[in-house]
Amino acid sequence: MGLEQDLKQEKFANEYEKMVVNILFTGSWLANLNAARLKPFGLTPQQYNVLRILRGSHPKPMMLADITSRMIDRNSNATRLVEKLRHKGLVKREVCKTNRRQLDISVTDAGLEVLRKIDEGRDQWLEKLITIPKPEVVELNNMLDRLRG
Repeated sequence: MGLEQDLKQEKFANEYEKMVVNILFTGSWLANLNAARLKPFGLTPQQYNVLRILRGSHPKPMMLADITSRMIDRNSNATRLVEKLRHKGLVKREVCKTNRRQLDISVTDAGLEVLRKIDEGRDQWLEKLITIPKPEVVELNNMLDRLRG
């Protein structure tokens, strides 16, 4: 189905306006799919993003500012996200041994296990999204990078 049918809008001012609306609409659609995928694990997409970032640096801990700089949604309250994950036992927060003003944040074994379980369903989840041939996906990624560049 095309964007015009999805939004019940007959026309746009120009193709650039349509592109922006299409990217925003598609981003929202993907965000909703992702949220539904993570719901059975009791995670929000933002919490999942923090866990993935911490897994990427594991076993080395990270500072909050470093986590924030790598997040997809940089407007998220990383302090609150880390605290919620800590209460779930998925991350730990410790005072740095070399700098008492710094907090080191790392993923726990329980957090790694949740990520492993989510990863088990990744291919099945992505199958729903594989509607575009790989060369076109590569080109779409390049176009989106250029748009942000």
